[in-house]
Amino acid sequence: MEQIPFSVSKIVFIIFALSFVFGAFFIVKQKTAIIIERFGKFNRVAKSGFNFKIPFIDKKAGVVNLRVMELPVEVETKTKDDVFVRLIVSVQYYVVETPEGIQTSFYKFDNPARQIQSYVFDSIRSEVPNMLLDDVFSEKDKIAKAVQMELADTMEEYGYAIIKALITDIDPDAKVKHAMNEINAAKRLKEAAREYAEAEKIKVVAAAQAEAEGKKLQGEGIANQRIAIANGIKQSVEEVKGAMEEGVTGQEVMNMLFMTQHYETVGKLAEQGVNTIFMPYSPSTVGDLQTQIQSSLIAADTIAKSTRPSDFVKKKPAAKYGDNPNEANIG
Repeated sequence: MEQIPFSVSKIVFIIFALSFVFGAFFIVKQKTAIIIERFGKFNRVAKSGFNFKIPFIDKKAGVVNLRVMELPVEVETKTKDDVFVRLIVSVQYYVVETPEGIQTSFYKFDNPARQIQSYVFDSIRSEVPNMLLDDVFSEKDKIAKAVQMELADTMEEYGYAIIKALITDIDPDAKVKHAMNEINAAKRLKEAAREYAEAEKIKVVAAAQAEAEGKKLQGEGIANQRIAIANGIKQSVEEVKGAMEEGVTGQEVMNMLFMTQHYETVGKLAEQGVNTIFMPYSPSTVGDLQTQIQSSLIAADTIAKSTRPSDFVKKKPAAKYGDNPNEANIG
């Protein structure tokens, strides 16, 4: 019976010793810090590694994360042009790794994430309402920088450092986005119509230029053809006149050629199956035709003289053989 108190006291001592050992020594993980309080008052900051505290006197008040943390904040506000827009701001921050910074961040902020969020709300809602919706998209870096500067100045007093504030999303109302897409589509259609009209203009101008060039070449071809016909007639007149008796005038030879050409043309029409033709068939018409051919002969003779090496003076172009329904009967 006398050994029982001894065994109880031994057990109590062992328990006390174990409690002292396990309560006195502790390990702090990397990138974390533990706040040690003594009798409810801040005593010191235990950093990573093997640490010691006095059991039943010192107490672990809390753990402070020293890693870089990211806080996404969703803010809905209105722009200068009365468009509601939703922004997501990601704030990257960390606790300053000094005893003072760790102590301040632990004791001054009850809920750091919520309080940082409040500062972001205030900064965004004071910056975005002064900007148009298009400027919010184009100057989002300016907004993020303004948020970062305001947070950095404020949070430094509470033991926090702000690395960066990023605007990761800008989301206007669905109707506004649809309207913006419609405006953009209309602009693109307008630009496409302008380009199409310009292409059509180029086609029309090119076609007109090609037609003008073709008409020019065609006119030159007709003129050359008429000159060749006139030269051929002139040569025929000279040959016929040389083959006939002396005293025959050129006028008589031309009259004979006119009649011969006329009957040859009528004969060819008959050979091709043409039974009826309508054409002026009066002596005056033959006279007019003769007058035109004589003018062409004079023009051909003028051109031939102007092309001789001895002529240095530029002469006016000869008159062209005029259009007449009976031209097809010659040559």
